[in-house]
Amino acid sequence: MKKSLMILSVLASAVMANESATPAQPATPNPIVKEGVKYIKMLGKGLKVEVKKRMKEDPTGAKAAEFCANNAVEIAKKISADFPEGVKVRRTALKYRNLDNKPDEIDIKVMEKMLEDKKNKSFKAKPIVVDAGEKVRVYKPLLISDVCLKCHGDPAKMDKKVQETISKKYPEDKATGFKLYDLRGVIVAELPKKAEEKKEAK
Repeated sequence: MKKSLMILSVLASAVMANESATPAQPATPNPIVKEGVKYIKMLGKGLKVEVKKRMKEDPTGAKAAEFCANNAVEIAKKISADFPEGVKVRRTALKYRNLDNKPDEIDIKVMEKMLEDKKNKSFKAKPIVVDAGEKVRVYKPLLISDVCLKCHGDPAKMDKKVQETISKKYPEDKATGFKLYDLRGVIVAELPKKAEEKKEAK
């Protein structure tokens, strides 16, 4: 219970810090958020470029689904190799497709809070900082777009080849049935706390 309250308290304070600024005096960028988002964008851009290329070749989403199933993990590893020591970026979701992307306890609490905020219409699609013990995590929410629905929407409306690829590669898939603008999941950047301390000391 204490752990749950601590995490939600950190989330609340992070959101309040963002909302406290007036238009005339924008908030000073949080150095932790800035660093985390930088790495998140590196991973996101690398995967997005490849997926968009496949979607252009085949609008049904079949080639994109096949590509993600066979190459997404390796591309993520290649991009992550350029990160500083101790930095890790990963994708996760409550309704995950790849078992390697299964969320941990903190991930679940963060995403459940995001879903609660969406339900209460207080959700802001902004990065959130969470204290995770030895590391600091920066969570960036991922929302469903039109393109995402090709592989994550209503299974009955998906191309048959997309369905076949998902069934073959991910027999325990949970990541379908989403609607436009739903919370698909998050990209998480994990930063060593020593990196945060160095930034604060400057």
